Amino acid sequence: MSHLFYQTRDRRPLLDHAEGIYMWDVNGKRYIDGSSGAMVSNIGHSNSRVLEAMRAQMDKSTFGYRLHFENEPAEKLAAKVAELSPKGHDKVFFVSGGSEAVESAVKLARQYAWVKGEDSRWKVISRSPSYHGATLGALALTSYAPLNAPFLPMVTDMPKVPAPRCYLDRNNSSDAECGLRYADMLRDKIIEEGPDSVLAFIMEPVGGASTGALVAPDSYYGRIRDICEEFGVLLIYDEVMTGVGRTGKFLAAEHWNINPDIIATAKGFGAGYIPLGAMTAQQHIVDVILDAGGFQHGYTYAGNPIACAAGLAVIDEIYRQGMMTNTIRSGDILLSGLRFLMDKYPFIGDIRGKGLLTAFELVSDRETMAPLKPSLNAFSQLVEIAYKRGLIIYSRRSRGGLEGDHFLVCPPMITTSEQIGNILEILDDSLAELAATLNLAG
Repeated sequence: MSHLFYQTRDRRPLLDHAEGIYMWDVNGKRYIDGSSGAMVSNIGHSNSRVLEAMRAQMDKSTFGYRLHFENEPAEKLAAKVAELSPKGHDKVFFVSGGSEAVESAVKLARQYAWVKGEDSRWKVISRSPSYHGATLGALALTSYAPLNAPFLPMVTDMPKVPAPRCYLDRNNSSDAECGLRYADMLRDKIIEEGPDSVLAFIMEPVGGASTGALVAPDSYYGRIRDICEEFGVLLIYDEVMTGVGRTGKFLAAEHWNINPDIIATAKGFGAGYIPLGAMTAQQHIVDVILDAGGFQHGYTYAGNPIACAAGLAVIDEIYRQGMMTNTIRSGDILLSGLRFLMDKYPFIGDIRGKGLLTAFELVSDRETMAPLKPSLNAFSQLVEIAYKRGLIIYSRRSRGGLEGDHFLVCPPMITTSEQIGNILEILDDSLAELAATLNLAG
């Protein structure tokens, strides 16, 4: 009997130890961490340099409240993050996770408008489907029915625009045309809501759990930036999942040379070694708020010295080992292998992603992209089949959380081409078993 409870009563084996991309339970069974946990363990498990950096800081101090002391790891990490962030992002605010990072970004945006006398700006437009966090504030930005439904009376639901899921469109438009069409939906929504009421637009540059590694056409990104500037709307990038190397760049924004006003990061920042996240913002935004008396926001563990020592060591390891170069190389191999599986299994309707943030989606009809019947529970069945074979993958439903089974395959950034091959081999066997179990064409 366990006294813990989380989402369900489902039980898992007891974890014994982990190293690299592998994890072992107490019975000695080995698993490939094919999803980096929840897309967290970017640099793999039990990295000795990160552990040593944490131990060294423990010998000095484990906590120093930010109102009482500054600490060297936090200062060094902030300087490093500012150096690696887009131009002007010279201010860093540390948090302990993704929901906190998103909450911080939205509250910074609101206070910026408030101190400038733009009280009417409070609406934050997001996309549907989307996921931006589990706290009530972040949940107002999220569009994922199973997570939203119980709490709708408790939040102010924010305006939404469709996510750029061009792969579901059945028309003759080019990728560029499709990207512009989805971007212009933001412009239409701003006008519909009233430009003076819109504070910000928040988006994941590459979709996470709600849309399964969704990458928009290149034309989408620049057009979104232009629309935000046209109406004085702040652009917030939620890089909680995409940041710190996961897509082959330190931030996914770099792929399109976009400079958001505010950026939220987490997950791979602490890389599973310790809770850590950050919000970065353009200097002028922070200056306006601090000149008016200060940012009315904070967390007890913000800038914790052990967390920041770990974060600094994580970034050092990413660059020392050339992990982002490996991410691009291994990601290309993984996507190529997933496309091979798509050719083999007609019920795979789409393959997508960037770097080692990849996904595939199952359908009942590839021509119409009709999803599998939700009652088949393919999104949970394939996870269980793969888990039984020693591969951990991550599933969600891309059609608002109610249907559209997709699976994220996001191993650590240290994964070798040979290990990618092992992942694909287990996936192949697992898909064959799923096809037989559910009587799918294969």
